[in-house]
Amino acid sequence: MSRGPVLIDLEDAEAAQPALAPAVPDDDIAAQGEAMQKVAALATRRASPLTRWFWSLALALTGFVLSLAAWDYVTGLLARSPLLGGIATVLIGLILVILIIVAIRELAAFGRLRKLDAVQRQANAALETQDLKAARAVVTALEQLYKDRADTSWGRAELKQAREEVLDADGLIGRAETALLAPLDARAAREVEAAARQVATVTAIVPLALADVFAALTANLRMIRRVAEIYGGRSGTLGSWRLTRTVLTHLVATGAVAVGDDLIGSVAGGGMLSKVSRRFGEGVINGALTARVGVAAIEVCRPLPFHATPRPSVTTLVRHALAGLFSSR
Repeated sequence: MSRGPVLIDLEDAEAAQPALAPAVPDDDIAAQGEAMQKVAALATRRASPLTRWFWSLALALTGFVLSLAAWDYVTGLLARSPLLGGIATVLIGLILVILIIVAIRELAAFGRLRKLDAVQRQANAALETQDLKAARAVVTALEQLYKDRADTSWGRAELKQAREEVLDADGLIGRAETALLAPLDARAAREVEAAARQVATVTAIVPLALADVFAALTANLRMIRRVAEIYGGRSGTLGSWRLTRTVLTHLVATGAVAVGDDLIGSVAGGGMLSKVSRRFGEGVINGALTARVGVAAIEVCRPLPFHATPRPSVTTLVRHALAGLFSSR
């Protein structure tokens, strides 16, 4: 058997030209912000009516069984030992009182969020109609909203003086915005930057599966809750989740929770980092998407629309958040 070289004759085939070969697709290293995409899908997913009925009935049945078991336990304990039965009755009563307090706090939280939304609608209507009387009503509502907060005392004093000096709705609401809300806007922006920094860091450094999704979900929930608290809409657990769903549903509907060339190009080093390291690129994009969620939360929770002051820029927020964390060159 011959072991010499094998010659393959390519008579009619064109000579191979490496320069004309198609580029190798790099979809596997492209940063797309997968963690934030999954968080948005999780928060905005709506269960079917059949699923909601199932969980409602399961919860009602569980509560009924637990209540009946507690009743039988306490009555049996009272028959056997009145002292121990009395102690158990007091403890169960305290638990019920705590549950009632929690329910009242949740209802109050929903009321505060509705109040912010109502003031924002009144302000939009006053600006559209240029109604000075309606604008003064908005200012009164803002003063009532922040009357117990020491960090707004200087702004409320300035606004009280401007109420009679400014004689047009546009100027009065603009004065209220700069006097009362400008310091709160700065605090809200710092919360958004902190959340974006945390999400970007965890995504880039922690290699564990679903760790970035968990970090993004918890950071966004905490960020939205803190933004609501800054503007006076302290929300409970259910209120925070409902507010998060509202914000993310709006972003998904408008296509804002998506990665485009403008987002990658505007974020410091996002495109270059995604070519060098998928994890770093994902960190930058997830941080940018978190900043988008934060800006939407500010717009939802802010009692006045952005009119006299500019809307926060996602690019600026992300650059401040990631300054020194990722290289921009």
